[in-house]
Amino acid sequence: MTAVDGGRRPIRFNAFDMNCVAHQSPGLWRHPDDQSHRYTDIDYWTELAKLLERGRFDGLFIADVLGVYDVYGGDDVAAIREGAQTPVADPLLLVSAMAVVTEHLGFGITTGTGFEHPFPFARRLTTLDHLTKGRLGWNVVTGYLPSAARNFGAADQLDHDERYDHADEYLEVLYKLWEGSWEDDAVVRDVDRGIYTDPAKVHHIGHAGKHFTVPGIHVGEPSPQRTPVIYQAGASPRGTRFAAENAEAIFIAGPSKRVLAQTVSRIRDELEAAGRDRYAARIYALATIVTDSSDEAAHRKHEEYLSYASVEGGLVFMSGWMGIDLSQYDLDDPIGDVQSNAIQSAVAAFQEFDDDGREWTVRDIGRWAGIGGMGPVFVGSGETIADLLADWQADTDVDGFNLAYAITPGTFEDVVTHVVPVLTERGQYPEEYVPGTLRHKLVGRGDRLPDEHRGARYRIGGPGSTALSEEQVRAGSLIDSH
Repeated sequence: MTAVDGGRRPIRFNAFDMNCVAHQSPGLWRHPDDQSHRYTDIDYWTELAKLLERGRFDGLFIADVLGVYDVYGGDDVAAIREGAQTPVADPLLLVSAMAVVTEHLGFGITTGTGFEHPFPFARRLTTLDHLTKGRLGWNVVTGYLPSAARNFGAADQLDHDERYDHADEYLEVLYKLWEGSWEDDAVVRDVDRGIYTDPAKVHHIGHAGKHFTVPGIHVGEPSPQRTPVIYQAGASPRGTRFAAENAEAIFIAGPSKRVLAQTVSRIRDELEAAGRDRYAARIYALATIVTDSSDEAAHRKHEEYLSYASVEGGLVFMSGWMGIDLSQYDLDDPIGDVQSNAIQSAVAAFQEFDDDGREWTVRDIGRWAGIGGMGPVFVGSGETIADLLADWQADTDVDGFNLAYAITPGTFEDVVTHVVPVLTERGQYPEEYVPGTLRHKLVGRGDRLPDEHRGARYRIGGPGSTALSEEQVRAGSLIDSH
């Protein structure tokens, strides 16, 4: 996107959705204007994509899970009843249709490193990067729901840090395939000589690691970005280090400025420690905006939304995110009685944003998570919201906001109608898209990974490359045959 007036940092928007009902606002599917039940209708997605491009959003980020939230109550009954990200459909299959009806909007697609071998996955993302003309991003998740691991035949997930060790090798294989297998000019399409691709310029990656053995070539020719834009949302020390080494867009969540500012500072320090610029990755904070033509109308709308929000659905999510069964407590139990450091530290942060001096209860936790999940909910007119966003950006150093919805597409329509024009008029929002790939739109340094990025070392001839020449492959085959 183009720079804003006066050289000020623009406020960037990303839309946060999921191929399911009521993504982060359980119970709001009951609202008469909510259309999340249309998640199985391709027209819902193409209409949403056109709306977001009209609002000049950086992209549509589609979350995903392969399990169910079954910590609350010790089973999946409440999640199924509440529609708490169940049922859920595949996000990758949406991209091609949305790409056809847009020109600039990026697509950040979530998949887990623990549930598919990297070799076929590399081809799938290369295909989508071609079809989108370089507008594809991949949100790397290592998984957090034990129910998903069980359905893949494991008793539980790998330990937290071990999941990231596994993901490190997963990325290594992908970088070798995307960056180190095909030379840029490998495809020659020489009609006279009958050569479509020069074999001397396509290399076997020869990967043999702890988790994966991938000796051959990447079966897809290089796409516009080669490696899709890497998204990541790890907040733990190990997750932050992983993000700093790989991510170009990082999503964070926190209900208060203090929490977000600390997280952003830690991420930017880790980026420098990884040999990258502090601003090499765009950082988006989760938020939900409820807006209208006036502050009064926006607050009435927010109260209406709260009347549909499900406290139990919020507790289903919070139990899964925090790893503690909140059904074992009475809704009116004070939070001090909940034996979980994670819950208590989260609520302490919530109270900084919404503190009225009282002690929070379990019911308050569910109510808070009923709209927008773990991020703040900003309520007000377009002018009020613009003021809030500018203040939060200035105080936390985020690049922009990953916008969840209360209802869809109504929440996004309201942002485009009431907030984007105000920010644009103030010179705080881009007036047009920058041409080119998603990577270039986000960072402005071209289509390919920058040289200091971890993935760049796996380019042919790079320090991490294991690419084998045609002669080496032949020689290895001869040795093996004897």
